[in-house]
Amino acid sequence: MKVSKIIWDSPVQYLRSKRPDFPIAFFSPQTLQNKVQEFTHHFPGLVTYALKANPDSAVLSNLIAAGIDSFDVASPPEMDQVRRLAPKAVLHYNNPVRSNLEIAHAVKMNVASYSVDSNSELEKLAAQVPIQNTEIAVRFKLPVKGAAYDFGSKFGADPKEAISLLSKVKSLGYTPALTFHPGTQCTQPGVWRTYIIAAAKIATDAGVTIARLNVGGGFPSHRIAKEYPHLRDKFEEIAPATALAFGENPPELVCEPGRAIVADAYCLATRVKAIRDDNAVFLNDGIYGGLSECLLIGPLDRLEVFSSSGKNRTGALHPRTVFGPTCDSVDKLNDTQLLPDDLTEEDYVIFHGLGAYSTSLTTRFNGYGVNTIQNVMDLSDNIKV
Repeated sequence: MKVSKIIWDSPVQYLRSKRPDFPIAFFSPQTLQNKVQEFTHHFPGLVTYALKANPDSAVLSNLIAAGIDSFDVASPPEMDQVRRLAPKAVLHYNNPVRSNLEIAHAVKMNVASYSVDSNSELEKLAAQVPIQNTEIAVRFKLPVKGAAYDFGSKFGADPKEAISLLSKVKSLGYTPALTFHPGTQCTQPGVWRTYIIAAAKIATDAGVTIARLNVGGGFPSHRIAKEYPHLRDKFEEIAPATALAFGENPPELVCEPGRAIVADAYCLATRVKAIRDDNAVFLNDGIYGGLSECLLIGPLDRLEVFSSSGKNRTGALHPRTVFGPTCDSVDKLNDTQLLPDDLTEEDYVIFHGLGAYSTSLTTRFNGYGVNTIQNVMDLSDNIKV
């Protein structure tokens, strides 16, 4: 993917000057660093970054500059990428399913922490991973709602299984810990409280004093204009819940946000390819590109619409059916995307808050997709909240 070294003032300045006919992601390093500071100043524990959300080297360099020195990695290539930019960074390998060769690579990369959610995976780790200075966190799940989607169908032991696993981790000599993930785009602070209380019971029933509790990612980004995520509400729920649940000997806390750190540091500029007779709108990017998450967690409304000359479209908003550019009928965003009635072909539609799972998931299906990232001083989100 092409990354420009030129820093423009704003996306609109670039669009007005270049008038590109392809989708472009705009990245604001300052916005990213501001979000890092919000986490590191207010989360009551260690902040790690989940690389999967956006592994771009410019993102990693800015995270490191802002003070992030621990990373949640899911594969050997992610480990290698972090090591190239930050040789001394702490690696947490929290993908609980690994091949034996992947484990061997993790040992070579001096991974500090692993997660497990089954006996079979614990046995694989025990066969290769050195005991000294190595943490193994048992990942558990609960049937708790409050997120856009959860990971319980794929990852996590139920509490009874977690008790047994935690006891085995301790007996093997590893540093015992617990971890959970509340689910993607989790907006309810009470979800963390419920998980933390359950973690304390698991540790008590296992007769194990855990060194750390990883409260996962799941922290929401700003997708809906009038629903600002207010991360501090979540942080302020986590510390008291931990103190209440664990008493005088609480574990150290860890979080592993990806989306909540990087999402608002990007916006995606698309162009209107066509407006059909029925007013359906075709954009030059869609679900096979930077808008892939619209299928999973729904549309977002943090939009700005400009003419190719940079004039802001201010017409009355109406629901439109919006499609992506490919020759695939699945490439559809939704039927209710609000767009101004003065929208015309070749206008630009800028989607804000798309720094997570956009450039990292984009494909080149049918020759479309995001292939360029431009750096900007300010994302110029003029939406009234």
